Amino acid sequence: MVLAPLKLQGISSLPKRRTEVRKQISGQYSGSPQLLKNLNIVGNISHHTTVPLTEAVDPVDFEDYLITHPLAVDSGPLRELIEFPPDDIEVVYSPRDCRTLVSAVPEESEMDPHVRDCIRSYTEDWAIVIRKYHKLGTGFNPNTLDKQKERQKGLPKQVFESDEAPDGNNYQDDQDDLKRRSMSIDDTPRGSWACSIFDLKNSLPDALLPNLLDRTPNEEIDRQNDDQRKSNRHKELFALHPSPDEEESIERLSVPDVPKEHFGQRLLVKCLSLKFEIEIEPIFASLALYDVKEKKKISENFYFDLNSEQMKGLLRPHVPPAAITTLARSAIFSITYPSQDVFLVIKLEKVLQQGDIGECAEPYMIFKEADATKNKEKLEKLKSQADQFCQRLGKYRMPFAWTAIHLMNIVSSAGSLERDSTEVEISTGERKGSWSERRNSSIVGRRSLERTTSGDDACNLTSFRPATLTVTNFFKQEGDRLSDEDLYKFLADMRRPSSVLRRLRPITAQLKIDISPAPENPHYCLTPELLQVKLYPDSRVRPTREILEFPARDVYVPNTTYRNLLYIYPQSLNFANRQGSARNITVKVQFMYGEDPSNAMPVIFGKSSCSEFSKEAYTAVVYHNRSPDFHEEIKVKLPATLTDHHHLLFTFYHVSCQQKQNTPLETPVGYTWIPMLQNGRLKTGQFCLPVSLEKPPQAYSVLSPEVPLPGMKWVDNHKGVFNVEVVAVSSIHTQDPYLDKFFALVNALDEHMFPVRIGDMRIMENNLENELKSSISALNSSQLEPVVRFLHLLLDKLILLVVRPPVIAGQIVNLGQASFEAMASIINRLHKNLEGNHDQHGRNSLLASYIYYVFRLPNTYPNSPSPGPGGLGGSVHYATMARSAVRPASLNLNRSRSLSNSNPDISGTPTSPDDEVRSIIGNKAMDRSCNRMSSHTETSSFLQTLTGRLPTKKLFHEELALQWVVCSGSVRESALQQAWFFFELMVKSMVHHLYFNDKLDAPRKSRFPERFMDDIAALVSTIASDIVSRFQKDTEMVERLNTSLAFFLNDLLSVMDRGFVFSLIKSCYKQVSSKLYSLPNPSVLVSLRLDFLRIICSHEHYVTLNLPCSLLTPPASPSPSVSSATSQSSGFSTNVQDQKIANMFELSVPFRQQHYLAGLVLTELAVILDPDAEGLFGLHKKVINMVHNLLSSHDSDPRYSDPQIKARVAMLYLPLIGVIMETVPQLHDFTETHNQRGRPICIATDDFESENGNMISQTVAMAIAGTSVPQLTRPGSFLLTSTSGRQHTTFSAESSRSLLICLLWVLKNADETVLQKWFTDLSVLQLNRLLDLLYLCVSCFEYKGKKVFERMNSLTFKKSKDMRAKLEEAILGSIGARQEMVRRSRGQLERSPSGSAFGSQENLRWRKDMTHWRQNTEKFDKSRAEIEHEALIDGNLATEANLIILDTLEIIVQTVSVTESKESILGGVLKVLLHSMACNQSAVYLQHCFATQRALVSKFPELLFEEETEQCADLCLRLLRHCSSSISTIRSHASASLYLLMRQNFEIGNNFARVKMQVTMSLSSLVGTSQNFNEEFLRRSLKTILTYAEEDLELRETTFPDQVQDLVFNLHMILSDTVKMKEHQEDPEMLIDLMYRIAKGYQTSPDLRLTWLQNMAGKHSERSNHAEAAQCLVHSAALVAEYLSMLEDRKYLPVGCVTFQNISSNVLEESAVSDDVVSPDEEGICSGKYFTESGLVGLLEQAAASFSMAGMYEAVNEVYKVLIPIHEANRDAKKLSTIHGKLQEAFSKIVHQDGKRMFGTYFRVGFYGTKFGDLDEQEFVYKEPAITKLAEISHRLEGFYGERFGEDVVEVIKDSNPVDKCKLDPNKAYIQITYVEPYFDTYEMKDRITYFDKNYNLRRFMYCTPFTLDGRAHGELHEQFKRKTILTTSHAFPYIKTRVNVTHKEEN
Repeated sequence: MVLAPLKLQGISSLPKRRTEVRKQISGQYSGSPQLLKNLNIVGNISHHTTVPLTEAVDPVDFEDYLITHPLAVDSGPLRELIEFPPDDIEVVYSPRDCRTLVSAVPEESEMDPHVRDCIRSYTEDWAIVIRKYHKLGTGFNPNTLDKQKERQKGLPKQVFESDEAPDGNNYQDDQDDLKRRSMSIDDTPRGSWACSIFDLKNSLPDALLPNLLDRTPNEEIDRQNDDQRKSNRHKELFALHPSPDEEESIERLSVPDVPKEHFGQRLLVKCLSLKFEIEIEPIFASLALYDVKEKKKISENFYFDLNSEQMKGLLRPHVPPAAITTLARSAIFSITYPSQDVFLVIKLEKVLQQGDIGECAEPYMIFKEADATKNKEKLEKLKSQADQFCQRLGKYRMPFAWTAIHLMNIVSSAGSLERDSTEVEISTGERKGSWSERRNSSIVGRRSLERTTSGDDACNLTSFRPATLTVTNFFKQEGDRLSDEDLYKFLADMRRPSSVLRRLRPITAQLKIDISPAPENPHYCLTPELLQVKLYPDSRVRPTREILEFPARDVYVPNTTYRNLLYIYPQSLNFANRQGSARNITVKVQFMYGEDPSNAMPVIFGKSSCSEFSKEAYTAVVYHNRSPDFHEEIKVKLPATLTDHHHLLFTFYHVSCQQKQNTPLETPVGYTWIPMLQNGRLKTGQFCLPVSLEKPPQAYSVLSPEVPLPGMKWVDNHKGVFNVEVVAVSSIHTQDPYLDKFFALVNALDEHMFPVRIGDMRIMENNLENELKSSISALNSSQLEPVVRFLHLLLDKLILLVVRPPVIAGQIVNLGQASFEAMASIINRLHKNLEGNHDQHGRNSLLASYIYYVFRLPNTYPNSPSPGPGGLGGSVHYATMARSAVRPASLNLNRSRSLSNSNPDISGTPTSPDDEVRSIIGNKAMDRSCNRMSSHTETSSFLQTLTGRLPTKKLFHEELALQWVVCSGSVRESALQQAWFFFELMVKSMVHHLYFNDKLDAPRKSRFPERFMDDIAALVSTIASDIVSRFQKDTEMVERLNTSLAFFLNDLLSVMDRGFVFSLIKSCYKQVSSKLYSLPNPSVLVSLRLDFLRIICSHEHYVTLNLPCSLLTPPASPSPSVSSATSQSSGFSTNVQDQKIANMFELSVPFRQQHYLAGLVLTELAVILDPDAEGLFGLHKKVINMVHNLLSSHDSDPRYSDPQIKARVAMLYLPLIGVIMETVPQLHDFTETHNQRGRPICIATDDFESENGNMISQTVAMAIAGTSVPQLTRPGSFLLTSTSGRQHTTFSAESSRSLLICLLWVLKNADETVLQKWFTDLSVLQLNRLLDLLYLCVSCFEYKGKKVFERMNSLTFKKSKDMRAKLEEAILGSIGARQEMVRRSRGQLERSPSGSAFGSQENLRWRKDMTHWRQNTEKFDKSRAEIEHEALIDGNLATEANLIILDTLEIIVQTVSVTESKESILGGVLKVLLHSMACNQSAVYLQHCFATQRALVSKFPELLFEEETEQCADLCLRLLRHCSSSISTIRSHASASLYLLMRQNFEIGNNFARVKMQVTMSLSSLVGTSQNFNEEFLRRSLKTILTYAEEDLELRETTFPDQVQDLVFNLHMILSDTVKMKEHQEDPEMLIDLMYRIAKGYQTSPDLRLTWLQNMAGKHSERSNHAEAAQCLVHSAALVAEYLSMLEDRKYLPVGCVTFQNISSNVLEESAVSDDVVSPDEEGICSGKYFTESGLVGLLEQAAASFSMAGMYEAVNEVYKVLIPIHEANRDAKKLSTIHGKLQEAFSKIVHQDGKRMFGTYFRVGFYGTKFGDLDEQEFVYKEPAITKLAEISHRLEGFYGERFGEDVVEVIKDSNPVDKCKLDPNKAYIQITYVEPYFDTYEMKDRITYFDKNYNLRRFMYCTPFTLDGRAHGELHEQFKRKTILTTSHAFPYIKTRVNVTHKEEN
């Protein structure tokens, strides 16, 4: 059923239809309660029908299920999985932190309701709903790096061979020593047998494994192995695996910040000293900040007094004793918008004296301190004058001087200087340079500021170094330029280089100030209201003042403290037209509460060194000026409650400076005033007031001075002559008319005081309703800043109106709709205007904080005994009927209940109030919840006495849901935009409701009324349909809506009927899936659904919600057959048989129903990873991350640490195994690395970038891979999928790795018996799939090695995703240029499947992604310790992952033992085991691995020795490799395994020829390829094997010990040859000679000879000797052909070596003619895969490829001549077409390159001198690359032997004459090098026509030597002769080596 789109618009106007609509919605809505009741029936049906994965199944009725299926166990860990803990949700009232020692509240006890509400709002406790376990859900429990580190503590260090580099020093010395010894090639063919045995006998064996040879039953061995494997395991797999690199994951939720007072960046300014040249009188100073650009004073004044006690003494008579609060000398300034335009302005004043400012300042400018003695008399005179003025005029001040500091210069220059604290001198006069330099820096800063935000680094005040400033110059104040306007001009001018100020004569002084960033919590601080900030240990200490900021621009932060200050700024006065004497004018300012002069209030803050508060303040006097400017700031503490009589009174005085007879000190010359309230609102702003000449008359204060009062005389005809500004900083007065009106109306209702006066209107009660509604809708017009400041109170009031509709004139007025609309619009305004305040889900932080801390259900304050101030406006005049004794007709209380009182248009009381009364009174008796109900009960009893009736009280969540369902149009749109807000409010309201009604423990089904649940269902349903229908248009909004809905459902799971919530989830799913069918490109919608699901699954009780303890049984039903299956049991043991185990492992309907959420998660995974899923590849990473995230969170969850519980949790994910098995073909191929190198990565971890080392070329490796080199092609079943399909859907390495770690987690934690049962049910094909997966896991989690980490660290990274991906690939394995390309094109496909609006589907939150990626990947230089740590983690991960794989293999093997029908999969088990041995493994793992391998071989011996023969070869190679390990424990286990292998082989057939041969071959192979191979270690292992053989009592009487001894000795011989090879590692020719010799030694052992020929081919390929490599391959092919012809007589196959003669004449040496040739049918001989037709073909193809690379295209033709008949015989047209294509290519190259081909250059090299050992007097022909000059080879050999014997020892003989040995220095080594050319007899030239002919199959070479008859080399032309010397070599070039011995020499 898809919900029909309902037209809800018209509903509100049709009250009657409301209930029908409800029914209609719930009827159509599948999850309605009625339907839930019938779920059982549905359940049964669904068992017969399967529901496709794309559809959601019906969930089980969770609450019923819990009741009907009690768990058998009463206690124990499983108990806790069944139900949420009882203390899951708590409602906590936490007292808010108060910064100050006493909280800021007004002193008055009587307050008006608005003030009372404000104070309550600023002081009440936070009401917080805590989900106690929330922190354990994935939303709060991210797998962060720090948390990972915590979980990784105490990991053991795993030992890896690849990290244990051989001890460098000794090793190297040995090498050098060996190099210097002479060596002989032809010593004996195989070195000296005797000495070799002697070495072996004397070496020490490793420790023997105890009881290895005992006959223990297999079961016992398995049990022991199992115990050992399971001990000391790492509990948490995910702690070892880095979390996938996600941008902030969608379910991440942070707890909102606690609302607190706003501060900008804080600056501490300390005033240290102020000194002038002369000290004659006290000077008073003030500091403030100004912003020039904004032309605004941005802080209040800070007054400080640095006068000496002597100076202060002059004023004693005038100044009351100073309060300590006024003695501060340090201040903290706050700057919210720091910029380059901020100045710190210092103003100085002095006591008023006769004379203008210039005269008074003169002495300060002319006297110098140094001349004090000279000017003594003058100074004395000045002092006495000052003394007089202080006595007489001490209470008046005059302006004196000022200066300014450009703040940002100080901060930036202080920041750049290196010293701890900086001293900066600022002067203006003398130092000409100082300003211009400053200026430049400030301008640059300014420009950069305009480009960036206001929080520019240049303006960062939090981290500069403290600076000490010395200000040396002050400017005197100009009497006519005191206004702020003038100041801004001066400040702007100061920044110019040619400042006007600089030309003025300064007053020299020294003011020292410290400026530093303010500390976090400074001690001894006072707030602007003089309250002590916390940590104020001693009240007698001089305080620091916090200076109030007036931010340059609006700051949007809600009020949280009581603040009520008024600032008065007298600006100017114009008395020019006033008659009479008024010249030295001061203004006295008073704050009056009445008209009597004694009514002045002591609320004016004192300045410095005076009392804290005073009743009056005077402005400074400008001498003889009738129109003075003022620059005072008068700060007043406003009373909390103002009346009409409060006003400001200004009195103007003339002060007589000269002392004359009969003239008073001050004469009043005018009066004016400002009433504080106007129409109930605070009056602030700019005023231009008329001034009265007389005292104002009675009752003046209620009028404004602008009103012409009769009979008063005014200055200048009642014109405005006095300018003053009044500014309020208040958290009581909103200063916004719309807010004021709203609050006033609500409070009037509250107090029931009519009429209400608002502005000029009087509102009567009958008009109140309309006014109230209009004031609510007018809130939209208010300014945003006050709305934010009063946000908490405003929302509280709106909510109150919803919950308790007021009664106006006896009618209940429903304001639900109006309030809902107002809330929606306020919230949207905040969202739009405060972009910076959103979290990743678009939730505004101010609103989130409001919901989390502030919001509570009205009238549910804990412990508020009366409906007084405690309630949210909790007074009783809501809906009481006290007004009318006769009940008005409109209140027809008998209306039916179905009529909701929520409809805006219905007035009526819904339930009969008596019921409510009863319930409340009933509750009173059992009110155990510490007075939770008290506010209700008190209210009710009080009301009853009034009326016998109760107020209507609605439940907020019910009302909210209803309003939301019925709203339409723009209101609905704005509610949708911010759905999260209403959802969170609703949830908190629900919890509070349950808490206050003691229902938190009630059964969930009875917690909420059905009507409310229907509303919720309708709401969720319509919102889901919005998401589905609008996701393409309003992308961003729908993303937000989707996450909000998901968080809402997540919250509901904690409080409501969970089955109901599941049905809501289902309804959302349903809407999405029905839409998906019609979409061409579903990925965007599916992505939204993933986000939705991920958020729901982040619930902290996710596991419990999945019913982990339930067994998959169909829900109970009437039919007995079904119900019988429901017999419950706690564990698997008994009941497992009753149900089909497959249900637990498949996404069956029962699984998806009972494990509902896990079912949805796994279904999403299965659907998205399905290779046929159209257009969903972009979501792979996303869906995999979801699963990874969940498992990772379960893994670290302390609640699930018990293994028994973890097994239950893992049970929820069993189908994951199947899902991942399905994806095998799509997984990233981690084994590719191996294929590319033709052998496991671990053999050479030295260099992962290049195909390095002694690799046979990639192609050779592929052809050869078999016995000699481990078989590393990908296991068969991987190739099932067609390659064409693959490239589109392969997962990235990262995603594959995440999937595999999830698989391992499930395998690790699931119940083994369950796994085993399931494995038993699987088919062979499926088991093989599983084994393939495990094979892949081995490669995926292979240890990378410390070197790799170091190398990664040294790479320098571009900070780009691209590089990250590359790095990841390099680590996870791959990288070759071609693959790189494939991968790049594939990546494109994977990333943007749809070109959708989001661009990249991998990452929907792309806006974030574009700006930055996670920081942790940015700093790439890791410390040594970090690298060590990474390697430690990686080692532990590799070990644990492989041990899990081993556990699983063991379970599979047991399965086979049980069923006895699946032996065929043992090969697969073995393959995985061998593969893991081939990888880089830790010692710990290898011990267990070998134990398992031994057990496997002893259980199924015939497996290795009869069926999987190739694997036997592999096993020998692996064991042998580990026998040469540098770690003794690995060696002892490997040698034990090897010994047992021989023993078992022997027991089967009394000889162990197969193992013998394989081991010998393996050793050769190992020696040929491994670089870091150490024969010393292997020797010890051989000795260990001998020791076992000697101690093996059981077989002592057989031939076995002797056979073992023979084998060991033979191996030891090979080893000794190898040692020699090692010595010659640097000498390529010698190395190849040795390999050649070893290969020759194996003439009788075709398999081994083949191995060595291939090793040689590999070495040649590496050195680009392609012709030689090709020859090695031809010889190999000839060898194979030779034996094949003995085995099978097939016409088309080559007859043997003879067939290859045309390719090379040397090839005959491969013919098997000698007597000791083994016949190929003997067991174990020629059993490698090359001794087959396809092996031969492979070798020939390789040879052709190498010839082609060497440019010898004619030889390519010859090779193909042998191949073509074979393919023709097999009718292989495809191969033939390829070959002919290649032939065509070869011949066309011959044509094109005619005349341009070059093959080799040949030199004769002779060695002379005993130093050379066996090489002495030997001559060779060397083949060098084409165009090698004589000088080059000469340089190379001279350098090489020079390094070996010492440069002074080696000498090159420069001529080519025969060398006379006697004439040479015996202590030197001589090398003679001669260029030679191929030589042909005349008859040969007939056949050698082309360039190729003349350069192929060469055996004879010639060089010429000049001579004269008398013995000199050169003479006159006629004397000169030339000698030709012709050399013949033992083999023809090109041969399988690059130097060949000269066998014959003749001269002509």
